[in-house]
Amino acid sequence: MISSTGGPAEGVEGGTVEGDTFGAGATGILRQPKAVWATAGASVVAFMGIGLVDPILPSIAQGLDATASQVSLLFTSYFLITAVAMLVTGFVSSRIGGRKTLLLGLALVVVFAGLAGTSGSVGELVGFRAGWGLGNALFVSTALAVIVGAAAGGSAAAILLYESALGLGMACGPLLGALLGDASWRYPFFGTAFLMAVGFLCITAFLKEQPKPARKTSLLDPIKALGHGGLASAAVSAFFYNYTFFTVLAFTPFVLNMTPYKSGAVFFCWGVLLAVFSVVVAPRLQARFGSLKVLGGSLVLLAADVLVLGYGDHTTAIVCTILSGAFIGVNNTVYTELALGVSDAPRPVASAGYNFVRWFAAAAAPYFAPKIEEWSDLHIPFVVAAVTAVIGAVVVLMRRNALTHEAEELEPRHATEDSVTVFAN
Repeated sequence: MISSTGGPAEGVEGGTVEGDTFGAGATGILRQPKAVWATAGASVVAFMGIGLVDPILPSIAQGLDATASQVSLLFTSYFLITAVAMLVTGFVSSRIGGRKTLLLGLALVVVFAGLAGTSGSVGELVGFRAGWGLGNALFVSTALAVIVGAAAGGSAAAILLYESALGLGMACGPLLGALLGDASWRYPFFGTAFLMAVGFLCITAFLKEQPKPARKTSLLDPIKALGHGGLASAAVSAFFYNYTFFTVLAFTPFVLNMTPYKSGAVFFCWGVLLAVFSVVVAPRLQARFGSLKVLGGSLVLLAADVLVLGYGDHTTAIVCTILSGAFIGVNNTVYTELALGVSDAPRPVASAGYNFVRWFAAAAAPYFAPKIEEWSDLHIPFVVAAVTAVIGAVVVLMRRNALTHEAEELEPRHATEDSVTVFAN
């Protein structure tokens, strides 16, 4: 990984940088240009859109006379389009520039989130969520590169800032969904459209155009990047992990079967743990034990947590749902750093290839979890989710040499990247 000063850090398996970045530079991480804060603020809203529908899924099903498996397609269409769009974002941003790509993504989210609130059927809502997913992909993937390029403190600080936006968005999304959704399931969609419109204005006002890369990104570059053993290993492991992650996020609301307010409160607490563990706890654990040991252990603990969630009583399910946020927060941080640091491909291209693979699992889990319940019983979707988390840990264990040694060799190269503005995807 990269040090907070932009220089080479110790290896992934024994580094100290990740632990120092937040602790030693907490004040520095807050001293950012207005452009970074505008991008990070809009990112919070973008991530809010992921968990926004969580507390209102039962309400949507009731309002549109749809089944749980039909409503779960809101996630499937969203993330399926997001996955495919990963091949497009670098192609677009390397040609029209980062600022225009961010604004295009925000504009699409505003339009399709607003349209989602007008839906008269679950089919329309699923379709509008797909358009929303395209806009979110263009924005979120470009936002990470803009923050990395413009943030003070190097890429490690930028990643923590980005993960902070992710965690805050994940925490506030269900809360906003509950507050607005208690009156009508349509209001959260209109609320998101409004907030993203504010983000559009902030980006317009504070972000200057980023330098375009010397080489334009092709549609196949992210696929070619996956030919790198370390990046492919990180992507495959993240694929299985994401299946577990989105089983919790998309299927658990039906299991809890609570009012929007209560469900929103549960997932708000979940999101708070996700934010705290991704930004504060994960770097310290990495510094002490090494990234791969932390990742493997966290995946195994997540597997145990979702297994207990599936077989426990209602109170146990609530506790385990909230607790899963801690493991998910740790995993998100470590996977992001691995994807950006393990490959010899430019970081934006490596990120696109990695996200292309892992978002397919985010699309699959919301669809298959309720289907598996229909084919078996309520417990089996969580058994499958536990198994996929363990598989993710096994991939990390079996491919630890590729994930560790290659990242160490590439540290000087990535440190050089951090000394200049990094931009594309």
